[in-house]
Parts: sequence; C-alpha cells; structure tokens
Amino acid sequence: MRELVEREIEAVGATPGALARRGSRRTVTVNAAESPLGWLRARGMVDARQFEAGERLRSDYETAALGPRVTMRWDAAPTARGRRGPDAPLDPTLAQIAAKRRFDAAVAAAGPGLSDVLWRVICAGEGLPAAEKALGWPARAGKLVLGIALDRLADHYGLG
Repeated sequence: MRELVEREIEAVGATPGALARRGSRRTVTVNAAESPLGWLRARGMVDARQFEAGERLRSDYETAALGPRVTMRWDAAPTARGRRGPDAPLDPTLAQIAAKRRFDAAVAAAGPGLSDVLWRVICAGEGLPAAEKALGWPARAGKLVLGIALDRLADHYGLG
C-alpha cells in the first residue's frame, strides 16, 4: 500500500522558519504507509531473512493487540457456532493469546538489551534516529544493534 506525502526537510541547526525566509524550502516525498523495517529493506540495510523475522514479530504484536487502544470496542460478543475439534480454526481470543505467547517468546529470545530496539522500530514504528535518541545511543549505532537483534530473532524463528 502506498500513501505518498510531501514533507519539508529542515537544515541541521536552522530554525524552523529560516529556510522559508531564505526561499530554499526543500521537500521530499515519503510513503507514510511504509514501516521503518520496510524502508531499511528497500535500501539493502536489512536482508530478506532479517526482514521476514521482523515481519513475523510485527504480525504477532498486531494479532495479540498489544498496542494501545484509542477507542472502545463496539463489536458484538463472539457467538459459539461452527465446528469443534483439532482442525477447527482458532477463535479470535485463542489466536490473540497464542500470538501473545509467540511475541513474548521471540522478545525473550532476542534478550533484554536487544528487545528494546526491536519493539521501538518494528512494533512502535519509530525510525532508527528516533529509537537511537530515545535509547540514548550514538547516531548510526541503531542499525548495527537492530541487525544483531533481527539475526537473533531469525534464529529463534528458525529462518534459514
């Protein structure tokens, strides 16, 4: 999915209106629907194995509904219908619980020092510069640490 948006680029050290006063406003087109991990993959900074591991973690995070809710749920309570047995599809509540268990196991496999950057970039959708700043890391350290974390995650998922 593509959601193209024009964003203004500000010069480093310039005040927000300084570029407009000088007449040198620059913009860039960005895909607002693209995840930070997708952005890194498109530029060759993350390989296919790491990307797949990150997407599995994000999928479990979203299926488990671990993100904050911004409104009340108005959907009807589930009704008991359909088949029962080992081949029956999981009901939404059981799927959510299973996803939460998979997410917790994956984060534990990454380790306490690496799970922070995984959560910020993959689940919260923060860019690497914002994650580095929030974690108190030097610039460009996040790419290396995220790569190590994604490798551990891929090992946990058994991706070859």
